[in-house]
Amino acid sequence: MGNPAFSAWAAAHPAVTVATFAQAAAESDLIVNATSGSVSIEALRLAGAENLAGKVLVDIANPLDFSQGMPPTLFVKDTDSLGEQIQREFPDAKVVKALNTMNAFLMVDPHQLAGGDHSTFISGNDEDAKKIATSLLEGFGHTDVIDLGDISTARGTEMLLPVWLRLWNALGTPMFNFKIVR
Repeated sequence: MGNPAFSAWAAAHPAVTVATFAQAAAESDLIVNATSGSVSIEALRLAGAENLAGKVLVDIANPLDFSQGMPPTLFVKDTDSLGEQIQREFPDAKVVKALNTMNAFLMVDPHQLAGGDHSTFISGNDEDAKKIATSLLEGFGHTDVIDLGDISTARGTEMLLPVWLRLWNALGTPMFNFKIVR
């Protein structure tokens, strides 16, 4: 943390605990990857594979490529996903793809939209990790958590992003979500 401006800010806010990625991961029981998809693997490397091993890693990142402007494309799709890449890079972590098909406000407070009457998806290889992730989501207020299966099913939720982005443009707001009607 060699940034003098950051050091001055941290000194002025002593009640705020600041940690490196590695420190935060080492001291946590559950990790949430909320980084930009283009830097997710590097950020998780900084957290340290040894600090992620055996822990549930909820991946909410998306593989968005902004290199050609808006709307972005996906830098991985069809036969792979960012969730799968993270699982391969950190095989001892218990990766669960979740919450990547809605905006951050709805992730933590789904009741802001239709009283919470909408769907969210999870994908992962470890059944216990998916139960923990589901419990977290239910704690936020999600009532329709759909387990799509193993981590390869993250391909589908990540590929919803081009549709999601176009809906945002068409609706003029990011306050919407998908609902699976059965």
